Amino acid sequence: MTDPQTPDVPAPHDYNQPPAPPAYNTTPPANQPAYGQQAYSAAPPAPYGAPGNPTIPGKTMGIVAFILSFFVQLVALILGIVALVQSRKAGYPNGWALAAIIISSVLLVIGIIVGIFLFIAFGAAAAEYARLCAEFGSGVHEIGGVTVTLTCPSS
Repeated sequence: MTDPQTPDVPAPHDYNQPPAPPAYNTTPPANQPAYGQQAYSAAPPAPYGAPGNPTIPGKTMGIVAFILSFFVQLVALILGIVALVQSRKAGYPNGWALAAIIISSVLLVIGIIVGIFLFIAFGAAAAEYARLCAEFGSGVHEIGGVTVTLTCPSS
């Protein structure tokens, strides 16, 4: 309250009482939801007997095949084919299984080619070793300017 004699000076506060909270409008406008409430309703529940989240047959097996395709190509190829067939029978696409089939097939072919080259290289090395043993026998020899120690099987 102000003093009528001096209207510019406000009345002193009473420090024993807490100040009154400001008066805010706590009701939201009609077109806005109240704070903390959702503006949309929840999804309707699934019908009785229907699963809430349908599982795609072969999807898990396709993911496992995809991971294995980098390590065990033959197993991954078989699992990927089985997973893809299961998914296609149910009418679902399965990219994991398809990727596993492609990756494991490519890596399997590359592995076979590398294996063939290694077999040829080790075969040629074994043939050369056998030729040197037949020509020089066991012991230390100088062959082409290089000192070589041959340990040949006794015959």
